[in-house]
Amino acid sequence: MIRIRKQTFRLATSKAQLQSVQMQVNEAFSVRKIEGSMKASTGVMKDVNSLVRLPELMGTMRELSQELVKAGIIEEMVGDSLPDDQLMEGEDDEAEAEVDKVLGEILSGKLGKAGVVEKPVTDEPEQEADLEEQEATLDAMRGRLEALKS
Repeated sequence: MIRIRKQTFRLATSKAQLQSVQMQVNEAFSVRKIEGSMKASTGVMKDVNSLVRLPELMGTMRELSQELVKAGIIEEMVGDSLPDDQLMEGEDDEAEAEVDKVLGEILSGKLGKAGVVEKPVTDEPEQEADLEEQEATLDAMRGRLEALKS
């Protein structure tokens, strides 16, 4: 009975030692895999470093930053110089009312007797010209962006 207990104890100890050895072998294989991965990533990093020249990249990024700042300033200047469409509509109505008032005073009410003939206002050519200018500006900016990319 004592021998059986001792053998059971030895078997448990041997089993634990074998599991420990198995874990150490698995750890060694994992370390080898990590080592191979690190070698591969080191090679990739060397290739990237040889392709990317940091001073040139920094210069390009600086130029891009300056161009973006210029574009932002130009956009602000254009936005400041051209009033919003809503403001212009209100100003047009006010100007038209003022013109009617002045004409009414000059003609002493004769305009009211004759009737007011409204002619349609055509802003379409102006809008088309504005759209063409905007398209030209966008095309120029796209060209400059493409030049910066290459």
